[in-house]
Amino acid sequence: MKIRKINDIASVTSNEIIIKDVQSAIDFIMTIRYETNCNKIVLNKEAVVDDFFILSKGLAGEVLQKFINYQTKIAIYGNYSKYTSKPLKDFIYESNNGKDIFFVEDEEEAIKILSQSNKNS
Repeated sequence: MKIRKINDIASVTSNEIIIKDVQSAIDFIMTIRYETNCNKIVLNKEAVVDDFFILSKGLAGEVLQKFINYQTKIAIYGNYSKYTSKPLKDFIYESNNGKDIFFVEDEEEAIKILSQSNKNS
């Protein structure tokens, strides 16, 4: 796991899965908070278990609720084109229109959206 601090945003890149269940999400939030003092995180999609993107499994809701509970904003970036589920597309759309959770194409866009969300917080 590689962590870069960009202003008040922690940009995390990993080739290994970091978020695989609720506990790993909490551990991740706390690690980033401890190491960077940031409550805004950019994360590459490859670091999130694929089951997260199967909404019927309930993992996305449980994990993202922890980010909300711990007052941590997250932007997950990557290619979402392989997902054809309408509920997932709707979920991503709704998240992107909120203020805490975002799904975008690349790291630059993720950093930009979290930087802009700072002004509205």
